Amino acid sequence: MDLDLTGEQRAIRESVARLCAGFDDHYWLERDRAGEFPHAFHRAVAAGGWLGVAMPAAQGGAGLGITEAALVMREIAESGAGMCGASSVHMNIFGLQPVVVYGNAEQKQRMLPPLIRGEEKACFAVTEPDAGLDTTRLRTRAVRRGDRYLVNGQKIWISTAQVADRMLLLARTTPLEQVERRTGGLSLFYTALDRTRIQVNEIRKMGRHGVDSNILLIEDLEIPEADLIGREGEGFRQILHGFNPERILIAAEAVGLGHAALRRATAYAKERRVFGRAIGQNQSIQHPLAECWMQLEAAWLMAWKAARRYDAGRECGAEANAAKYLAAEAAFRTCETAVLTLGGMGYAAEYHVERYLRECFIPRIAPVSAQMVKNFVAEKVLGLPRSY
Repeated sequence: MDLDLTGEQRAIRESVARLCAGFDDHYWLERDRAGEFPHAFHRAVAAGGWLGVAMPAAQGGAGLGITEAALVMREIAESGAGMCGASSVHMNIFGLQPVVVYGNAEQKQRMLPPLIRGEEKACFAVTEPDAGLDTTRLRTRAVRRGDRYLVNGQKIWISTAQVADRMLLLARTTPLEQVERRTGGLSLFYTALDRTRIQVNEIRKMGRHGVDSNILLIEDLEIPEADLIGREGEGFRQILHGFNPERILIAAEAVGLGHAALRRATAYAKERRVFGRAIGQNQSIQHPLAECWMQLEAAWLMAWKAARRYDAGRECGAEANAAKYLAAEAAFRTCETAVLTLGGMGYAAEYHVERYLRECFIPRIAPVSAQMVKNFVAEKVLGLPRSY
């Protein structure tokens, strides 16, 4: 596998870096302080055509792959935008892969171009309070009424729902006790986020204040049959087409965040002088930073491998999960090391690394826990008995 970037891929990184340079550290610090969505950044990404990097050319996208999308997301996070910047466009870049794969021609033409142009924002409405990672036990119901579905239920940890126009919704159309397999009876919809029928309650959280997380309370929401993606009851299989790309992009974002922290820590270690010498001259400072670089680069190689396999149509579940795990741990170690390198200044908001540390918990927790990644690898790669 060729690990070097092609000329086109290098151009992508350089172009995204130039875009991100227009949004400096102060911009992201203010988004964090005020808890404001980075609308200007989202518009700039859309104007640059990057929201459609992995979308079909027929609908206005670039027709590239998750490999190129990973480059975009790493560059955004690495610029200093961190998880706030990455999360503001994350769902829009990968989330509609099920529509790309299973949507009919009319749906693709209706649903994808407004997202690519930045005219609409989408959220990913899957997780529920009582189900967690056990997606088969979702309780949100969609009951067919003629040419429409009536939906009732709850969703939790739904990012960008405060600003989203549409949502990719997974709901149960056949009760769990009536299906042959637990994964059956779930259906996928891409539909309007109707705020007259959906109460969106924001969750106050530890970090990434510029991008909201929410609880959705859905009551008698009507969804037209035309918004059903693929066939009824096959939503679980369809949603899997978003899982591996999401893990790959989260890994890329975590690597980017880690490199942003490493850049700040390294610069401080060169400038900060104690006892007549730069602290970066001390091995107790050098070695942890060197280890962080090695861990981040190793995680990136796994993410790169997973992305290349996905784009080639090959199985990549193990690689995507491993990349997410390795990148999250490397980012956490690096952000922690950056704060400790800066010492007291690392605890000050104006030096940014404390914000990075708060944000680096996101890839450690979501979209799948470290423990579930280990379960997956143990069962699927090592052939050990299922533990849950």
